[in-house]
Amino acid sequence: MIPPAAAQAFLDRLGWTGADILPVAGDASFRRYFRVVAKDRQAILMDAPPPHEDPRPFIQIARHLKAQQFAAPEIFGEDLEHGLVLLEDFGDHRMREHLDAHPEEEIPIYRQTVDLIKTLHEKPAANVPPYDWEQYLREVNLLPQWYCPAQKLTVAQDAFEQAWQTVLAPVLAAQTVPVTVLRDYHAENIMLLDNQRLGLLDFQDALAGHAAYDLVSMLQDARRDVSDDLEAAMLTHYLADFADDQADLFRSHYAILGAQRNTKIIGIFTRLCLRDKKPRYLDFLPRMWRLLEKDLAHPDLAPVAQWFDENIPAAIRQQKIVEGH
Repeated sequence: MIPPAAAQAFLDRLGWTGADILPVAGDASFRRYFRVVAKDRQAILMDAPPPHEDPRPFIQIARHLKAQQFAAPEIFGEDLEHGLVLLEDFGDHRMREHLDAHPEEEIPIYRQTVDLIKTLHEKPAANVPPYDWEQYLREVNLLPQWYCPAQKLTVAQDAFEQAWQTVLAPVLAAQTVPVTVLRDYHAENIMLLDNQRLGLLDFQDALAGHAAYDLVSMLQDARRDVSDDLEAAMLTHYLADFADDQADLFRSHYAILGAQRNTKIIGIFTRLCLRDKKPRYLDFLPRMWRLLEKDLAHPDLAPVAQWFDENIPAAIRQQKIVEGH
């Protein structure tokens, strides 16, 4: 990865003249990251090139989270014209790799992630757009838009949307006082910091929505296996001070949002392969179908489960997508 042309002048203005600019692994978007290393300090350079990316939401949410005492990166400087942001370096100690090496720490670290999200839910929501019906629908439609054509399936689109509208109605009714939803809260976006805090990353798409969403994101991780036992224990931990009827309602909404998120991700991972030529994302699809089917087993998802049974039979779900489709 070659640093963007405007990077050197941007760093010079911020007092980082002569620093080395080293590539850091990117993500599934157009954003790229570089580590800026000077003699006695280092930082991260985010390259979020317009028009594909807009770094302003990341900056806004980072400052909101820091104001609420969460560990989001400090913003050292920004060049919005070129999509450049210099931010605090949280290092390389990521939750995902740490747990791969230290599986015995899984329960306490996951409990910490659940405690963090519960604390976030006690704070006022950020000034961000709502996670409304149009957004939920746009996301689940990624499956019929990308996955179904890739599998040469003709599906009942109107029935798909009607089933989701029925199932999501109680979730939307429950988020009248919304919380900040980070939307990509999982083990590959959590850094383990030296002060025993959890460093938050990749929250630029935050919306104001339902408290169950980020729990689903963490406990039904698209990229890391989370055992059913661990998921159940952490959900119970989150619900420890809920009344029984409240807890049952939350579990219903958790399953609904799990199904919504996993449906979306199947569509996104198919798109990443076919449009963006990133076939490695197909390797995650068996996990995504397993998670989705687990959520669809909840009785409150019956209309959506019926649609899947009628339009994407179980045998199709096991078939690999042909990359050159």
